[in-house]
Amino acid sequence: MHREPLLPVPPRSRVRGFVCAVAAIALVTLTAATRPPDADTRTAADPAAVVREWNAIATDTIKTSLGPRPSGQVAIWEGFVSVAVYNAVVGIEGGYALYKWRERGPAKASSAAAAATAAHDVLLTYFPAFKERLDTAYADSLAALPAGRARDRGVDYGKRAAARIIELREGDGRFADVPFTASPAPGVWRPTPPAFQPFIDTWLARLRPLLLTSPQQFRPGGPPSISSAAYAEDIQELKVMGAKTGSGRSAQQTETALFFSGNLVDQVQTALRDHAARHGLDIAETARLFAAVNASATDAVVTAWDSKLHYGSWRPITAIRLADTDGNPATTADPAWEPLLITPPHPDHLAGHTTVTAAVVRALTGVLGTSHIDLHVPSEVTGTTRFYGSADELNRDVVDARVWGGVHSRAADVAGCRTGTQVAAWALDHYFQPVAEDGTRPSPPPRTVRQDGLADLAHSPFCD
Repeated sequence: MHREPLLPVPPRSRVRGFVCAVAAIALVTLTAATRPPDADTRTAADPAAVVREWNAIATDTIKTSLGPRPSGQVAIWEGFVSVAVYNAVVGIEGGYALYKWRERGPAKASSAAAAATAAHDVLLTYFPAFKERLDTAYADSLAALPAGRARDRGVDYGKRAAARIIELREGDGRFADVPFTASPAPGVWRPTPPAFQPFIDTWLARLRPLLLTSPQQFRPGGPPSISSAAYAEDIQELKVMGAKTGSGRSAQQTETALFFSGNLVDQVQTALRDHAARHGLDIAETARLFAAVNASATDAVVTAWDSKLHYGSWRPITAIRLADTDGNPATTADPAWEPLLITPPHPDHLAGHTTVTAAVVRALTGVLGTSHIDLHVPSEVTGTTRFYGSADELNRDVVDARVWGGVHSRAADVAGCRTGTQVAAWALDHYFQPVAEDGTRPSPPPRTVRQDGLADLAHSPFCD
């Protein structure tokens, strides 16, 4: 039986009717939700496990709610939860600057209780249909911690941390009616087969960012002119390497395209949880890792959707099938051409996957202080896991994957990679920075080659 996905709650002005309808649907969907991952790791001896656990709960809640929705929404909700947990933890533990908040927590409060509370309250606010499951997981988290004043103080501070983020996100543009008004013409996006869906979630282009000053702050230049040689080269590569049948791909290249064809943000969360656990990051380091990565990914999505809405460039399937209308003598039409992957319902430029990936790895390298990212990335689509030792390796594979899947031009992929890197570099210069005990921020080190050979992390050679 087909079930409609449960969508997050719109702003308060639209929430009352929505909650009633979604709650009814949720009674069926919630029975299929998996138990909270890593439940056996909740111990007082490892407070950081609570942050990893609630990241897994958040990811499962968001994924179950949205279903197979080909949008950047997943990154938005992950970002909201992660910055709330970050404030709840570092407000007690110290060491890092709070995110848009000045209210420090009690010194002897439980940061683990605060983290669980902040995550629970943010998720419950935006996904009320999951109340029963979230409440059960929350009770389990608190039960694993010693009862007493420390836990109670942590709960109280976690509630305030969640309330702060919810307050900050009021009127941020979520679910606003943002029309795409461009008329079909050569080079202009239009719905693509097989479903011919309209441009999905256009409101993401106008969403107030978590970190950046505006959605347009890092808007790149537009795609190559459809009359240019660069455009023709991209189209030729797509025709050969991105085709569903008769392509020039190797088996490994096809596997790469499929590997990155699912929920990218979900892949990232799993890899980050594994990384944090293997490297023994403490609770503040773990909260900072998720906040820096997921807030950067949130703003990468906003930046990508801003460009998609602004430039409105057509997808490869349209460009190849209608190449006889582009005025470029170096392109030829193939009305029967199909890509390996189903084309998502939004424009080509920028590529969301590469923009988000670049933001993720730039935030990760910035937090770790090294280009050696040490990530084990899984894929539900292929059932395999890949190891990535460097940021450039991961950026390269995602750029290639979207070309080999036939869903993005290389120009859109590379521009996304470059833009995502810029977004996260700026974000980490302004947020999630270490602070001294007196609350002042130490002077940042000069951007030079470090002892481990890491050059300026704002620069990604592969994105050039």
